[in-house]
Amino acid sequence: MSFVVRYGASARDDLERLYDFLLDRATTAEDLDLAERALAAVSAAVENLRRSPFIYRKAAEDPFLRELLIPFGNSGYVAPFEIEDASTLTILAVRHQLEDDYH
Repeated sequence: MSFVVRYGASARDDLERLYDFLLDRATTAEDLDLAERALAAVSAAVENLRRSPFIYRKAAEDPFLRELLIPFGNSGYVAPFEIEDASTLTILAVRHQLEDDYH
């Protein structure tokens, strides 16, 4: 069984913000490629999430709130998500692990 993954509005905004951040910092063609590779890393991790979301760590006491850790470079990203029902989950946000509001 595979879960349907939805991105909440905040998660979509976060992906755009993170992509733009990498583009703004780019000074070489390789740096421009970094933004594309970051999105690809998130997409690949979400594909794995579809198969078995309950294996990821709990984000709270609620067993349906969990966190997907996405390695990328020297750190990575974290995507909290909620398992809505037996076939649907929602990505709530996507944060870089070095952001101030990441905990």
